[in-house]
Amino acid sequence: MTVTVATNLADALAALRATPDARLLQGGTDTMVEINFNHFKPEHIVALRKVQELRNFSIQEEKGLIFIGSGVPYQTLENDPFLTLLPALAQASRTVGSPQIRAAGSLGGNLGTCSPAGDGLPVLSALDATVHLQSVDASRDVLIHDFMVGVKKNARKPDEIITGVTVPILRGFQGYSKVGVRNAMVISVASACLAVDTSRSQIRLALGAVGPTIIRCRESEQWLATQVDIANSNFSNEIAKEFGRRAALEARPIDDHRSTAEYRKHAISVLAERLLLKANS
Repeated sequence: MTVTVATNLADALAALRATPDARLLQGGTDTMVEINFNHFKPEHIVALRKVQELRNFSIQEEKGLIFIGSGVPYQTLENDPFLTLLPALAQASRTVGSPQIRAAGSLGGNLGTCSPAGDGLPVLSALDATVHLQSVDASRDVLIHDFMVGVKKNARKPDEIITGVTVPILRGFQGYSKVGVRNAMVISVASACLAVDTSRSQIRLALGAVGPTIIRCRESEQWLATQVDIANSNFSNEIAKEFGRRAALEARPIDDHRSTAEYRKHAISVLAERLLLKANS
């Protein structure tokens, strides 16, 4: 096995162009588990941990956007300015593993693995994030909804590196919740992110770990918009309960070693209901 430790983005892209079957390694929190369990044996690895361009972030206040480099660790994302501007992302970041894992793991790794249980992905879906990709001779932007294409499958081409995401800063409540087999350091059995965009009178709900990829509850969102004035309304217990019921109907869970499909649907209904009621406060 060959390992290329890149120190800048240009070198990383050149190494990937030379070995397009290489596994990209950012924090290694997913990849090393797979290697240790002999799930696969990569012939080539391009390590990105020392590529500083991927570890930067910037706030574009005039556009209401935040750019987050794919190598920015969850340890950074759980604190300000993200705690203030992207609270759901900060909440999701705090649920990722142990402090050691959060110091190494990143959104770029979540996007690269593209597991439906990835904690950062429902947040990116609810916030309508854009994913940025770069190759040696081209760059492109892909909406998060088009980037995630299946179970651990994404739209990245073999010679591309995920350089970061751009996330809109919304005015309104944001919340993230998950259910697991214990209270901490656990993979999601079910998760949900709810985001209120008062400027557009929209409420967005995205679900994790209950389908082959992240699910945006478009039908539930549309139903809610017909029931209340989202920009100015308090949500009643009855509306919240029905919203949760409808969200569960959009989930497509399976039975596996961590949970049953039936329990996952119930969990989604509860998470969605509680998040909507929290949006009242």
